[in-house]
Amino acid sequence: MRKAIVSGLILVGLAGGVAAPSLVYGQAADPSEAQAPAAAPAPAAPHQRMHHRALPGERIDARLAYLKTALKITPAQEKQWNALAAVLRRQAHDMDAKIQEHRQAREAQGQTPRTPPTAIERLERRQQFLADAAKRTGAILTAAKPLYASLSPEQKQTADEMLMHGGHRWHHAHG
Repeated sequence: MRKAIVSGLILVGLAGGVAAPSLVYGQAADPSEAQAPAAAPAPAAPHQRMHHRALPGERIDARLAYLKTALKITPAQEKQWNALAAVLRRQAHDMDAKIQEHRQAREAQGQTPRTPPTAIERLERRQQFLADAAKRTGAILTAAKPLYASLSPEQKQTADEMLMHGGHRWHHAHG
């Protein structure tokens, strides 16, 4: 059971595996955690708009609000929830920065023909990606364990079911 919740929380943090209701987009789960709205990105050219998805930081508060409501987090669990939410928010915003950096580099490259990476370069990129993922997973795990330990058996069952397979079951049923 614990593996399921941790895996699910990791996926929520890394890939945004659970789709959240659009009614709460941009709202913090806790009013004291509200953040200033981010500046609107410049509109992309028509052919680029289709390829640019919303950034993780633009969806994280909605996802957290959904999870908090679905898990029925109690006032006694707020401290553990807020610790996990802070980690997931920070990671989402870090991912935003990396995505923006990648997009800018790609735009700067423009029409210049790209040479495909060599096999060694691909392996090095993969190694770095996995090292970064392990670091993010460790931070999520550190914050998720105390929260999971504080959940009631009913909350644990909800979390395990809801986050089974990274939330894909919920996403397919409601997406």
